[in-house]
Order: sequence, then C-alpha cells, then structure tokens
Amino acid sequence: MVDRSGNLSIVYEHVSASVTVVTLAGELDGYNCTTLREVLVGLINDGHFLLAIDMRELDFIDSTGSGVLVGALKRLHPHGGRLALSGVQGQARRHLRITRLDRIFPIHPAALEAEESLSGPALDHSTARTATPTR
Repeated sequence: MVDRSGNLSIVYEHVSASVTVVTLAGELDGYNCTTLREVLVGLINDGHFLLAIDMRELDFIDSTGSGVLVGALKRLHPHGGRLALSGVQGQARRHLRITRLDRIFPIHPAALEAEESLSGPALDHSTARTATPTR
C-alpha cells in the first residue's frame, strides 16, 4: 500500500506472518498525521499487532506526528502488540530524544533489526527508566 498525503509517503508491507513494516518518507506533522493514524488503526483493526516503523527517509516529525505513534502503541497494548522504530535520524531523532519518547519506543539502526526484535520475545522497557530514589 502506498499513500502520499502532502509531503508524507506511507508504504507498508507484511514481511512475515506476524510483522508489518511501515515505511515513512517526508514530513509527519499536523497537516498529514491523520493519514498515518488511519493506516495504523486499519492495520491494528485487521489484526497486525507487530509493527516496525522505518523512519530512515523521514525528514521531520512534530508532536502531532509522534502523538500518532503513541496512540498506535496504546491501541496495540491490549492485544499484546508491539511497535519498534528504525532508521531514526536528524530532526526526528532529536525530537524523540527531547520528548523522551526514545525511552518509550525501542529504536533500532535498521528495519531488519526492528523486525527481528518484534519476532522475538517481548522486552519490558519499563525497566529502562531511571528510578527515583525513595527516602
């Protein structure tokens, strides 16, 4: 499937019986994030609960764009689903770091690594957070 909305290109492919790779290119912002939301919700509603988001060609993401990714993660949770990011660089990497979403989403250098991480057992990312000392 290919969808081009404004400056955003969305392509997805079911690379295995359980993993779907969604490739984003261009800009993910308030003007076109609805299209990505519709694609992700459609995939989840169709029973695709392991999603690898390839962001190597994504030039820009804002808070509404990252909100769509968080929303997808919340929709996946009740189904035991997972979402991993790959190829995050430049402005997108800075955005995820500043918003601390890099602590929520597993981020891999390449799409293949993200696919492999989803195919394996689930990891508990909550342990990666820094604990606050108690008094």
